[in-house]
Amino acid sequence: MKYRTLGRTKLKVSEIGLGTWAFGNNVYGGVSEKTGIQTIHDAYDEGINLFDTAPQYGTDQQDGVAEIVLGKALKGFRDKVLISSKFGRNPTIAGGASQFYKERIIASVEESLKRLQTDHIDVLFFHSPFSPDEIRDDVWEGAEQVVKQGKVRFIGHSISMFHQTEAMARQWAKEGKIDVIQVVLSLMNRESQDLINELSEYPIGVFARECLANGFLAGVFNEQTVFKEGTLNARYSREEIIERVRQVEAFKFLIRDDITSMPQAALRWVLDQKGVSTVLSGAKNSYEMKGAVSASMAQPFSTLELEKAKRLLTKNFEAA
Repeated sequence: MKYRTLGRTKLKVSEIGLGTWAFGNNVYGGVSEKTGIQTIHDAYDEGINLFDTAPQYGTDQQDGVAEIVLGKALKGFRDKVLISSKFGRNPTIAGGASQFYKERIIASVEESLKRLQTDHIDVLFFHSPFSPDEIRDDVWEGAEQVVKQGKVRFIGHSISMFHQTEAMARQWAKEGKIDVIQVVLSLMNRESQDLINELSEYPIGVFARECLANGFLAGVFNEQTVFKEGTLNARYSREEIIERVRQVEAFKFLIRDDITSMPQAALRWVLDQKGVSTVLSGAKNSYEMKGAVSASMAQPFSTLELEKAKRLLTKNFEAA
């Protein structure tokens, strides 16, 4: 595993991090607690030192299921890894209302620390605010408080609804309110690249997520694939599925001697993008996780390969 510096935080993060969304609910089909814990243990053995989670990764009956799994898994070596979590969204809140205000950030941190069985969170992200109107001014007092208390080391912005909220990230970075951003970035979705480049001057650490385009870049779906109701990709129409599958086929030229699969190629491409600190894998098991780790060991793509991949993008498949 190779490591990079997470912007101005100076933290050393593994090029591949492990996202734990799949361990919290059925969004990707469901993962048992036992499998989740084993995957986290194996990830640590492979050199992964960054684990990303959130209170939102739970069910409508229980917040933070993934945090609970991660807390159990990291017993004995918590001080050797980095944990990022989030606040502002909880699955148990009726209607999914956001909560970006002082009292909530303070309470959310306490709840997460308990579930994670730890005394601090290394990076705490605003969890996908949809617009500036959701942010109450007093939230920054709360952020300052949890940092001063040592319960949180750094504050970040996990960006969703990109075009509505990218200006917020720019302003917060400029004002020194955040040190890290988390963005969608993949061969099929490149809308965040300009923002990443702009924030490099500060410099802001960058987590890249959804790097397999919600599984399409795994190369296992075909034009007839039917997604189970309730899973993330069930939102796509048949026409959209066909379009995405055909785009993935066009990118398969990136597979070569030291890159033997489409997921490995897709993650290597993200690692080769300027400004990226770490790539989050959403692996559901140890096999998928080890495949992701192999991307860190592969040789970077050449300028010619990167240019060809750019030309072959038929549209920007923005996150839905």
